[in-house]
Amino acid sequence: MSDVVDSILRLVRAESIDVDALESTLDESTHEERLEAVRLFGSSIQSRLYRGVEGCEFSIDALVPPETPSMTEVVHEGQNTLPVFSTFQKRFCRPDMEHLSDEERDVLWGYNEQTLKWFTGPGYFVAYDDATTGEVCIDYRETPEAIPDDWPAVSPNDRGLSRFVYAGTVDRLRRVSRHVSIGRAYRDDEEALENWFTLLRRPSEEMDETS
Repeated sequence: MSDVVDSILRLVRAESIDVDALESTLDESTHEERLEAVRLFGSSIQSRLYRGVEGCEFSIDALVPPETPSMTEVVHEGQNTLPVFSTFQKRFCRPDMEHLSDEERDVLWGYNEQTLKWFTGPGYFVAYDDATTGEVCIDYRETPEAIPDDWPAVSPNDRGLSRFVYAGTVDRLRRVSRHVSIGRAYRDDEEALENWFTLLRRPSEEMDETS
């Protein structure tokens, strides 16, 4: 373990998380160092971190930078608090102009890339800003109108086995640093679930790498 990763872990394990110091350390780290650290974030760290960054302003522009061409995939490495199958990816894109003109809000489209995708479905969602809380909502009650050519076919989240995982779920994301965000799952955007996850965006120069 490098000194940088050790520093990140010490910050998130502290009795009181110094949010500014954590943000600075993460921003100054390499992608590999951030990923190594995030993979070690267990449920205790993630739940405390989620509470610790409450009120930190966040928007979909941090998930997919505004200069990203429409329908271009941006990958976020994910680490959740489940006992198994805890690593995954959320893949986002900006809508094309044809569909963007139909939206009354700025949105991203996306899905979950993970080992059990064949069983649970891709878990498509629509992401948008919540101006009231400063969070980003990942809403599984909505699905994209179009997708990049190489994404799996869109399937509703309230059918088949998908309904046991995604139906009625809204994830709420909060900012940790430039590349890192922390989320918690809610049922129908009201009932908080004991499920947290951390996302790490790949830097722009790595967007074309395969997962």
